[in-house]
Amino acid sequence: MKKLFITILSLLCCLAPQAIAQEKVDSDSIIRHLQAQLQEIQLRDIMLSEQLERSGQAQRSDSLRKSQLKARIDSLRQITAGASLVIDGDTLLKLYARKGGMLAEDRIEGIKKQILSLGKRLTFFTDSCYVFEGEFYSDIMVGTDVVMSISDEDGLWENCTRKELAERYRNVIEKKIQEIHDEYGLQQKLTGLLTVALILIGQWLIFKLTLWLYRRWRIRLLRMLLRRAKPLNIKEYEALNIHQLGVVFLVTFRILLIVVILMQLIVTIPLVFSAFPETEAFAYTIFGYIWNPVKNIFGAVLGFMPNLFQIIIIILCFRYLVKGIRYVMNEIGNGNLKINGFYADWAQPTFVIVRVLCYSFMFVMIWPLLPSSNSEVFQGVSVFIGVIVSLGSSSIVGNVMAGMVMTYMRPFRIGDFIRFGDTEGFVIEKTVLVTRIRTRKNDVITIPNSNLLTSQTSNYTVAAQNYGIVVHTKVTIGYDMYWKDIRQLLINAAKATPGIKATPAPFVMVTALDDFYVEYEINAYTSKSETLPVIYSTLRQNILDNFHEAGVEIMSPHIFAHRNDLELQIPKHQQTKN
Repeated sequence: MKKLFITILSLLCCLAPQAIAQEKVDSDSIIRHLQAQLQEIQLRDIMLSEQLERSGQAQRSDSLRKSQLKARIDSLRQITAGASLVIDGDTLLKLYARKGGMLAEDRIEGIKKQILSLGKRLTFFTDSCYVFEGEFYSDIMVGTDVVMSISDEDGLWENCTRKELAERYRNVIEKKIQEIHDEYGLQQKLTGLLTVALILIGQWLIFKLTLWLYRRWRIRLLRMLLRRAKPLNIKEYEALNIHQLGVVFLVTFRILLIVVILMQLIVTIPLVFSAFPETEAFAYTIFGYIWNPVKNIFGAVLGFMPNLFQIIIIILCFRYLVKGIRYVMNEIGNGNLKINGFYADWAQPTFVIVRVLCYSFMFVMIWPLLPSSNSEVFQGVSVFIGVIVSLGSSSIVGNVMAGMVMTYMRPFRIGDFIRFGDTEGFVIEKTVLVTRIRTRKNDVITIPNSNLLTSQTSNYTVAAQNYGIVVHTKVTIGYDMYWKDIRQLLINAAKATPGIKATPAPFVMVTALDDFYVEYEINAYTSKSETLPVIYSTLRQNILDNFHEAGVEIMSPHIFAHRNDLELQIPKHQQTKN
């Protein structure tokens, strides 16, 4: 009320001169006017009091809210990591608070894009970076672009005011934009273009020098090679003559030229792209495509070295083991070393089997040491090859097993004269798959071992050496001839045959008494299996000669008749002798 009274008095003092000047005005109107002004003053005083009261409450509420917010921030400071602004490995600042519905991470991402965009412009002036103060935010500006907005809450997180934090961040952002501009600015672009030009000129000069050296030394080196080189011979086969060696040299030299040029390009292309910061990462990518495989290969080779030494030791051990076994088997095969129950002809096949077993065991030991042996691809390929081999080699395996069985059954050896079905001949070759026989007509017949194992074979050589082969042939003579005379003639013919053994002595058997003739069979022993057909032929010739000289017809008459009017069935010169 005191304030109201003072206000009224001051108003009256102001209006007194007017009232004196207008003393002629009606007193009622003055009173109404004064009353209206007094009401207006009272209304303004009430509104001002209410406004002052609200302002005091707002200030107290705002102070209380800030205190509560700071206490809450202090409690969250230990557990909130915040979002860091990192550019080129340099941490510039860290934000914790939201901006509306935008998370701190999203704010950082936007600030980073703005800094990189401004720094990569061709021009940048440091005085264009400033802080614009708003009612609720302090904006860090670069020209007309807003880089970052800072709120009071951001200041509370950093224990400072909004203006202080904005000024601190402005200096950091200005410095970083200047650093990026120094790397991506107009001066750097001009320097990069000059560098690219120098690199291209240098590569062009190196390319010209490479071609000049290639043309200069190609013919010279070729002439030196042709003067000193000799044909490449493998035993008696000429693999490469002088002309072919020259062609190989020219092709190799050209391939070397291409490799050198490619190596130059491999170095030049990354250098060209590295001249500009925008393409520098691409240059490293291209260089990585080339360098990473090379590095991986060398790394794999170095990592494989311990296993390689183990493999070499395993191979050397098995190699000398096989050599020792070969020496022992050769001694057995040559007859220098004898083992009861182990024949000399078993030595070579047994060595082959033992060698296969040794190499198989060696392969099993080496397999886990090979690179990528445990990979699924490696295992899948090995299984696929095994399935293909097993499906396609059933007959081969059968022949191999038959060859092994026959080796230790010893039905025949190389050089033996055998009979297989209707085939007779000498065994000239025995392998794990087939056996080859040479007939007397010099036809070479190849027989699978599985067929020989499942069929009957006759070995004349073994029989001749151990028991003697019985050579036999039959003749039919009429009943009019005395059987003792016939027997003697046959025995004489057998004794006169070369290759027939005297002991046991030849003998004759009467094998049949047919209606019209008697069948005689001469049997004699021989140990000459290799000349058996010749012995048969000679024996039959001697029988003919002996019977003809004795006047005996070798015929089978079907009727009984006197021979008065019939000619003897004997050669004319034999009849004259008789």
